[in-house]
Amino acid sequence: MATLNLLKPWLEERFGRPVWRVALDAGSTCPNRDGTKGYGGCTYCDVEGSGTGALKAGDDLEAQLAAGLARVARRRKRGAEPGAIAYLQSYTNTYVDEQRFRDVLDVIRPRLGAGETPVVAVSVATRPDCLPDGSLRALEDLARETDVWVELGLESADDEVLLAINRLHTLDEFEDAAERVRQAGLLRVGHAILGLPGDGRSGARATAEALARAGVEGVKVHNLMVLEKTVMAAQFRRGELTVPDAETYVDWLADFVERLRPDQVLHRITGDAPDEKRLAPRWDVAKNVIRERLVAELERRGTDQGALASVAP
Repeated sequence: MATLNLLKPWLEERFGRPVWRVALDAGSTCPNRDGTKGYGGCTYCDVEGSGTGALKAGDDLEAQLAAGLARVARRRKRGAEPGAIAYLQSYTNTYVDEQRFRDVLDVIRPRLGAGETPVVAVSVATRPDCLPDGSLRALEDLARETDVWVELGLESADDEVLLAINRLHTLDEFEDAAERVRQAGLLRVGHAILGLPGDGRSGARATAEALARAGVEGVKVHNLMVLEKTVMAAQFRRGELTVPDAETYVDWLADFVERLRPDQVLHRITGDAPDEKRLAPRWDVAKNVIRERLVAELERRGTDQGALASVAP
């Protein structure tokens, strides 16, 4: 069977237990929404900042965390007490002043390694151009107590594509941020989207090569999704935008993972969104099926994750 370095077995080996994410909304925003760099956000990003929207619904951070840990606790199996990753997901979580960021982390601290469902790691989603030294210092301090991951959105290695989707950062900024996070001793997770307008198959390959060069320890990749309440939704309805079908996505995904390093952990290989929010794609293919199809395609090619990597582990 073709080899993939998947997250679930990696987590169980690292923590000795099954581990689940608890997605959190700390009330952040982004520089391409508030006018610092632009307005409207990334063209694919909805009004909840690709997150939960829980804070806007009135759930403070501590309540979100408690509810999430209770959900994880229900996954308990005989002889296997679950752990949790506190995942600051929505918007750009380091796009705040240092004290505000420390206050957010302090909400999580009492749950580290504590209770029947302990937090075993903290994961912070952010942009590569929004990582001030103060935020890195705060994360370095937290890393003395638990595993800390910094999730950096690259999405595409093509600066023209990044401009067209209103990301308003560059590949160089991503590479610089990834190096600064490495120097801080924190784990890094790079994000990619396959199928962005103007990117195509060659873009999938180039983005994987950029993530391999950066040496990020983890990679999240998913297919382009068109969600309601986004700029892309209007583009899609006007017929200006298409998304890859499932077969094309798996083909490009195989290209992508072949060019990653074999030691990079695949945190995600496809995306999902509720039917009522998702305009496209409408193919209903489960994550497990995408994984099975990816493995079958790699076996057909006689390759594995990292088979075409240009950077050694």
